Amino acid sequence: MSYETRPEPTPDSTSKIEDRGSFVERVDSPPPAPKPDTRNLNAKLANPLAGVPHEQLMAEAAIFAGTHGLAEYTETIQKGALVAQDPAAFESLPLLTEDDRVALRREITHKWDQPAMLYYLVVMCSIAAAVQGMDEAVANGANLFFPAQFGIDPGPPGTGMNKNQWLQGLVTSAPYLCCAFIGCWLTDPLNKWLGRRGTIFVSAVFSFATCIWQGVTNSWPHLFVARFFLGIGIGPKSATVPVYSAECAPPLIRGALVMMWQTWTAFGIMFGYLVDVAFEKVPDQSSIHGLNWRLMLGSAGVPAVIVALQVYFCPESPRWYMMKGRYTKAFDSLRRLRHTDLQAARDLYYIHVLLEAEKEVSRSTRHKFLELFTVPRNRRATLASSIVMFMQQFCGVNAIAYYSSNIFVIGGFSQTAALLASFGFGAVNFVFAAPAVWTIDTFGRRNLLLVSFPLMAAMLLMTGFAFWIPESNPAHIGVIALGIYLYSAAYSPGEGPVPFTYSAEAFPLYVRDVGMSLATAILWFFNFVIALTVPALLGAWTSQGTFAWFAGWNIVGFFAALFFVPETKALSLEELDQVFSVPTRTHAAYQARAFGHNVKKYVFRVDVGDMPPLYEHEGAISEKTYAPGGFAA
Repeated sequence: MSYETRPEPTPDSTSKIEDRGSFVERVDSPPPAPKPDTRNLNAKLANPLAGVPHEQLMAEAAIFAGTHGLAEYTETIQKGALVAQDPAAFESLPLLTEDDRVALRREITHKWDQPAMLYYLVVMCSIAAAVQGMDEAVANGANLFFPAQFGIDPGPPGTGMNKNQWLQGLVTSAPYLCCAFIGCWLTDPLNKWLGRRGTIFVSAVFSFATCIWQGVTNSWPHLFVARFFLGIGIGPKSATVPVYSAECAPPLIRGALVMMWQTWTAFGIMFGYLVDVAFEKVPDQSSIHGLNWRLMLGSAGVPAVIVALQVYFCPESPRWYMMKGRYTKAFDSLRRLRHTDLQAARDLYYIHVLLEAEKEVSRSTRHKFLELFTVPRNRRATLASSIVMFMQQFCGVNAIAYYSSNIFVIGGFSQTAALLASFGFGAVNFVFAAPAVWTIDTFGRRNLLLVSFPLMAAMLLMTGFAFWIPESNPAHIGVIALGIYLYSAAYSPGEGPVPFTYSAEAFPLYVRDVGMSLATAILWFFNFVIALTVPALLGAWTSQGTFAWFAGWNIVGFFAALFFVPETKALSLEELDQVFSVPTRTHAAYQARAFGHNVKKYVFRVDVGDMPPLYEHEGAISEKTYAPGGFAA
C-alpha cells in the first residue's frame, strides 16, 4: 500500500563557483525553508533513547545528574536511564540490584499498588471532574424556576419560537460561550505562568466565586454575566486536570486515570441532580425570592472549594517543573508519586530526553496550527477528532443534561417527579460510564461509536414518539423516562468517553497540544449552541420534533464515524501514522464496501468470505491489487 507523503524539499538554488581557491556566490533566489519530515519527528518523540549505546547513555545520565543539581543520585539516575531506554529489558541489566528488579516486577504484576500520594491526587482530580458535572446538572433544576422569576418564561411547547426561549437558552449556555472563545485559550498561558496546580486552583476559585455570584443575581442579564464568568472556571480546569493526572501517573495506569475524568464528571452530573431534588421544596424567605434555585446553582461551589483547598497538598507536575528548569523539585515530586527512587529516576530521565526532543521539534515546526490542515496525516486526525467532538454535542446528550427537568414537566411529570427522573438519568449515565474503562481498549473506540450512534437514534425516536401516548395512559410518562434512560445507557460507554480519548491520541505528538486545544474549543462551542437552541426547538418543533432532530444527527454521526474515523485502539505511534496516512477517499471507499459486506454476511447470512485488510500492520495488500471504489493513493 502506498501512503501520501510530504514532498521533498526543493534543492537549494544557491550555487557556488570555485575560482582559483576563492568562492564566487551567485544567488538566484532565496533558498526555501526545508519542510520537516513529520514521520521522523514522530519517531524521535516516540523513543528519544532508541539506539543509544549503554556506555554513552550512562555517560549522558551522569552529566545530566551533575548539571541539574542531582549529583548525589548519579548512580540511581544512570540505572533509571537504562530502564527508560527499554522498560521490558530490566531483568538483563547487570547494574540493577535484586531489590530494583522486585520493584519493577511488582509495577507490572500489581499495577494498582501505588503510593498513597498518587491516590490522593486522583481523588482531587475526581472531585474537580465532579465540579464540572455539577455545574451542568444544577442548571437543569434551576431552569424550572428562574425563567419565570426573571420574566423570561419560554411558555408551552408547540407555540412557535419566541424571544424568551432564546433568552433562557442564552443564560443556560453562557459558560460554554466563554469556554469556546476565552476559557479554553487561557489554558496555555495559565499553565505556563502558574503550573498545573496553580491553574486548577485559580479555576476552582473562579468556579466557587461565580457559583455564589449566580445565587445572588437579581435579573437575567445579571445571571448571564455570572454564568459567563463561570466559563473561566470550567475551561482551563477541563483542559488541565486530565493533563495533570496524565503527567503524574505511571505509564501502566495512565489511560485508566485519565478516563476517570469522564467517569467522575458523570458522577457530578448525578450528584447535581440529587442536589436539585434536595433543594426543590426549600421555601422563599422574606427577603429572598427563588431561594431553591439559588441554592441549586450555589451548591456547585462547595466541591470547588474542596479542590482549591486540596490541590496544593498534591505535588506539582514533574514535567512542568522540568519545563521551568527546576529539576530537583521535579525529582522530589516523582519520589512522592513512585514507590522507589529508581522508578522516579527512570521517569525523570525519560521526561528530560523527551522535553529535549520536543524543543528540537519546536524549532523545526513553527506553524503547528497550520500544519493541522496542511499536512495530510494531521488533517485526517483533525477531521476525525472534530467529528467525534462535534457529535458528542449533536448526539443530543446535553439537550437532556441541561433541560431534562423541563422535558419531563412537558411530558406531564410534576416538578418533583421531573427532578427525580432527571436524577435517574444522571445515575444511569454514571453507572454505564464505568464499563468504558475496559471496553474502550478491548472493543475499540470506533466500534463503540458505530454501536452507540444507532442505539441512541432509536432511543431518541422512542422517547419522542412517547409524547403522542395520551397523558391519561400510565405508559405515557413511563415510556418517556425509559427512552431517556436507555439513551443514556447507550451514550455513556460510547460517545461519552470516546471523544476526549480519541482526540488525545489521534494527533502526532509534535502537534498534540494545539490539536487538543482546537478539539476542545470545538466541543465547547457546540455545547454552547445546544444549550442556546434547545428551548427554541422545543417551542417550535415540540418534544417529538426535537428528539427526532437529534436522532437524525445520530444517523449522520454513524456514517461520519464509519467513513472518516479510523480505529486507534492499542496502536503504536508508527501504526497510527500508517492509519492516518491512508487517503480519506481510500478509507471511505473501503469502509463503504465493508459496510455492504458486513450487512450481507451478518444480517442476510450470505457466505461472502473476508474483506482484505486496509492497513499494513493488519497485513494489507497493495492498493494496486485492491483499491476500493477505484481510488488510488
